[in-house]
Amino acid sequence: MRLVIARCSVDYAGRLTAHLPSAPRLILVKADGSVSIHADDRAYKPLNWMSPPCTLKEGADGEAGIWTVVNKAGEKLIITMEEILHDSSHELGVDPGLIKDGVEAHLQELLADRIETLGDGHTLIRREYPTAIGPVDILCRDADGATVAVEIKRRGEIDGVEQLTRYLELLNRDPHLAPVKGVFAAQEIKPQARVLATDRGIECVVLDYDALRGIEDDKLRLF
Repeated sequence: MRLVIARCSVDYAGRLTAHLPSAPRLILVKADGSVSIHADDRAYKPLNWMSPPCTLKEGADGEAGIWTVVNKAGEKLIITMEEILHDSSHELGVDPGLIKDGVEAHLQELLADRIETLGDGHTLIRREYPTAIGPVDILCRDADGATVAVEIKRRGEIDGVEQLTRYLELLNRDPHLAPVKGVFAAQEIKPQARVLATDRGIECVVLDYDALRGIEDDKLRLF
């Protein structure tokens, strides 16, 4: 991973245009090729970013102070460097991944086994569907054949909705999957998370852990 702290301005040109005026910012260039620009607020969420696959060219039209990031769709992120305050690279190695809470992991297993809980005609594509920004808990298809991404939490809060939103944005760039709908599933969903999910067109499903376990037990019983 490359960490660059610089005073810079940023322009995005693609499906829409956006401009970030000059200010000190953190630029992350990850081994997967992604580039993201961060301010000293907004928690983990970047101001702007380009997801892989994309290419980074330092210097354009003979100007060494311009970085141009281009993705496969031809969208561009143009970073105009005014002053570089820090530039370092670090080898992080292979990440062991997130170890899920026991109940949360079991919810995923149970729901994948009984995917029709989400609606008649649903079929499982894969658990832990890999993406460049982490695995989607469950990827499935509904009765109409539309792709559905499911994020599972023990307690559904705003962070979980934001996480699913990022997955959906990435998955919807894949023409073999798009359009991809989102389902936010949890034992308990906080009111603020439900409002945010509804605003973004994400369906909320409350899971009954004990009932799912009972369904599993009935399936295994021979008498």
